[in-house]
Amino acid sequence: MRTNATEHETVPAPVPTFAEATRAFTRIGLLSFGGPAGQIAMMHRDLVDHRRWLDERTFLSALNFCMLLPGPEAMQLATYAGWRLHGVKGGLMAGLTFVLPGAAVIFALAALYMSIGATPVALAVFVGIKAAVLAIVIEALLRVARRALKSPLDGVIAAAAFVGIFFLALPFPLIIVMAALAGYLLEPASGAGPPPARKSPQDEAQPADGHAQPLARVYAGQTLRTAVIWLGLWLVPLGLLTVGLGGGHVLSQLAWFFSKLAVVTFGGAYAVLAYMAQEVVERLGWLAPGEMLDALGLAETTPGPLILVNEFVGALAAGRAGGGVSLGMALAGAIVSLWATFVPCFLWIFVGAPYIERISAMPRLQAALRGITAAVVGVILNLSVWFALHVLFAKVDTRVLGPLRLTVPDLSTVNGVAAALAVLAALLLLVAHRGIAQVLAVCGGLAFVLWHLGLMA
Repeated sequence: MRTNATEHETVPAPVPTFAEATRAFTRIGLLSFGGPAGQIAMMHRDLVDHRRWLDERTFLSALNFCMLLPGPEAMQLATYAGWRLHGVKGGLMAGLTFVLPGAAVIFALAALYMSIGATPVALAVFVGIKAAVLAIVIEALLRVARRALKSPLDGVIAAAAFVGIFFLALPFPLIIVMAALAGYLLEPASGAGPPPARKSPQDEAQPADGHAQPLARVYAGQTLRTAVIWLGLWLVPLGLLTVGLGGGHVLSQLAWFFSKLAVVTFGGAYAVLAYMAQEVVERLGWLAPGEMLDALGLAETTPGPLILVNEFVGALAAGRAGGGVSLGMALAGAIVSLWATFVPCFLWIFVGAPYIERISAMPRLQAALRGITAAVVGVILNLSVWFALHVLFAKVDTRVLGPLRLTVPDLSTVNGVAAALAVLAALLLLVAHRGIAQVLAVCGGLAFVLWHLGLMA
């Protein structure tokens, strides 16, 4: 006979009311610091272990599905959990409560940054923040590499991705497509692909007498309607914005830049930052290299998905588009960037939710995902090198030799304080295992003290 404790652990809880679910997901959104790993762990602890609103298998199937998607997997997982409990309105509630608290903080930080970012004390503090961000990105590189590089093919894809983006300046979307094709075509043949997934209880209980076909037709009809509705919600407002303002307006450019990014953001914010730097800094000129580092450092300190860095970039690009600083334009840029970044996340989840059990068990799709994940290692390595060059050296030149693009630092402009703070941040993260917020605070605080003592220019 089972004990009461065992029954408590295995018997699912009743479906919560919408108000109860809203309170729970709002709490998750307000406390969602620490990046996707910490956010997913917190959701598992709250929704599966504590409240028992989802069972373990459902949670893991949804997580596997969300990792197949572009965009922030933790936000999409929260959206799926809300959808599972209360349909579309539950998914909207859970996704929005996960994003909006951090979005409000990010806009406040962007407004403050535009106002005081050029003062000597702010510049000094951001030297420490940039040094910490360099260590954070390196730690992320090591973490992703341990998870992703499990076969010789994974290593080859990662190396090719690094060469493609660092030396050949290939676009990030092209690298993602090539990596997915390589994984899809080569991984099963190598025998290194994932083992066949076990059938879910729903699949095993499905009758083999053709009764599944009407259900498939129902899902297909629902899928088409959902796709049309959410594609319209995503693209029609941005299209009207472009028609009204013109394609060359900064808000129109932000709309389509971040919409394109929403389709290829596999691997999270660290991976896409390399592409953002390539486009936003070098081609569009919206931000300086150091400002991309500042953006990531500030996004690390806020709740919500790290991809909220898009909002910071959009606010700065629009707020300074006229030559001065306009908080009204900054707010418009933030809203457009948020819309283009997160509305597609709802599209992916609401379209795919009925198929999660099947999609998460497709070996070929899993192989394509492995290829993308391996490429992300090379892309984050590129980001680490790019950040290191711009944090540690005041002057960095780009030289073109045929098809190669070489980034070469001026060794005489090395920043000793930034190098020392980066080493300290790496020790705190990798050896002492301190939290990201603590490392940012320590490095920023030390930079302020050194500036106050006159040890920094």
